[in-house]
Amino acid sequence: QVQLVESGGGLVQPGGSLRLSCAASTSDFRFYSMSWYRQVPGKQRELVASITTIGITDYADSVKVRFTISRDNAKNTVYLQMNSLKPEDTAVYYCNARRTPYTYWGQGTQVTVSS
Repeated sequence: QVQLVESGGGLVQPGGSLRLSCAASTSDFRFYSMSWYRQVPGKQRELVASITTIGITDYADSVKVRFTISRDNAKNTVYLQMNSLKPEDTAVYYCNARRTPYTYWGQGTQVTVSS
């Protein structure tokens, strides 16, 4: 069992920045593909960004250029740097760790973009 703990969410004005962190409780972190998802009430959870074990990244079209996912295997942590935030980025953001056949989720952190 892998525990994922997100942090870094909060309230930010449009155009602002936040950095989310997700710390994993496993020494095998480097073998997990990591992703960030987000969800708003009444909608499906959507993939925001992902990073493979060798650092290949992918992004949803809606966040390309503005968001950057990265990982620090020495700290068992994945990050999501979010710049130029928009009100439509408001959601609960979830960290996901995947190593076939296992997948784990964090508890989520709220990001609110509002003036």
